[in-house]
Amino acid sequence: MADFDVIVWGATGFTGRLVAEYLAERHGPGEGGGTDARVSWTIAGRNAKKLETLRAELGATGDALPVLVANSSDVDSLREMVRRTRVVCSAVGPYAKYGSDLVRVCAEEGVDYCDLAGEVHWMRRMIDEHEATAGTNGARIVHSCGFDCIPSDLGVHYVQRVMHERHGVYAREVKFRALDFKGGMSGGTADSMMYMLEETERDPGIRRVMQNPYALNPGEEKGLDGPDSQAAFYDEDFHTWAGPFMMAGINTRVVRRTHALLGYPYGRDFRYGEAMLTKDGPVGFTSAVVVSMGSAAMTTMTTFPSIRHLLARFVPKPGDGPSHAAREAGYFKVALLGKHPEDADKDVLVDVQGDRDPGYGSTARMLGESALCLALDGLNSPGGITTPAASMGDALLARLSDHAGVTFSEG
Repeated sequence: MADFDVIVWGATGFTGRLVAEYLAERHGPGEGGGTDARVSWTIAGRNAKKLETLRAELGATGDALPVLVANSSDVDSLREMVRRTRVVCSAVGPYAKYGSDLVRVCAEEGVDYCDLAGEVHWMRRMIDEHEATAGTNGARIVHSCGFDCIPSDLGVHYVQRVMHERHGVYAREVKFRALDFKGGMSGGTADSMMYMLEETERDPGIRRVMQNPYALNPGEEKGLDGPDSQAAFYDEDFHTWAGPFMMAGINTRVVRRTHALLGYPYGRDFRYGEAMLTKDGPVGFTSAVVVSMGSAAMTTMTTFPSIRHLLARFVPKPGDGPSHAAREAGYFKVALLGKHPEDADKDVLVDVQGDRDPGYGSTARMLGESALCLALDGLNSPGGITTPAASMGDALLARLSDHAGVTFSEG
């Protein structure tokens, strides 16, 4: 029997610390004492001194919250840690740099795992290398349990649930539209982006994976969706202008993998896309064009090493991120429209909202609740390299709405 329900790996990093603080707030430090006395969790990382400092800041003792020391480059230490828990909750990125051995060990040991990965090429690699092992051993390896990709993945799940309950059919198309958000970037996210670009420079094949709209689907199966739109366009369904959404490159791939893992319940012709809404009229058109041009310019500029090195001087460093006040003042609002296959009057509109900054305040809570859901909720989903909606579905929806300030509601 495992010593812990959840181990937060990388707890002294910026996001890992937020997850640990959230678990301490929700459940007390270590052996329960909060809202759910069943929960036994602890913190882990490579630096014992930093872990002990964090433990003191959480108001915990060594008995209640023992620190576990392991190193991402030491497989034996990772295996010793993994064998002590039911779920590893990883906040250590870039995942392509630090996460591969941990995923392998969790797959081999049959231990559930969740993270915040948004690195499509690495996730594809984990599928190719560890899908069979994780499936055989019952380990649910769940990537992208934060702002990318829970609002998208569970948002589609919620839209389709409402559509089926109301009309007995599923939407053949779902549109995700970002309405408004406020938040900042952490050094860890910036580091992940830079490392992904460096990998792409070394291996041009990575770019082909990232550009494939079905990059995470099983085998070579594809559908009707093409590359993510980078152009400004007028959205007739929302009666406003729109431009590219920065997270679409990961979110859309996860949604499509979920659909495939569930056996294509929405039909082989199901379509899904994401965009950011601006406004109607000339102001909205101009804003959409600016967003489109800015996205294209950033993509082009970051292919040059000299520009990347210059940008690295201005983005946050690993361990840095938005202040507590900024996280509390942040928020996000998105809408998802499920289109009825025959009657537009039966379309379903869903709102997804978060009451903290999307990248860190809300993301830390989403990741923490994902770990708790895997550990405690008696899920019957199979092992494998899976997704939030395919593995946790309604159970995670309820947790997020009840505890994390992330709500899903009919519009």
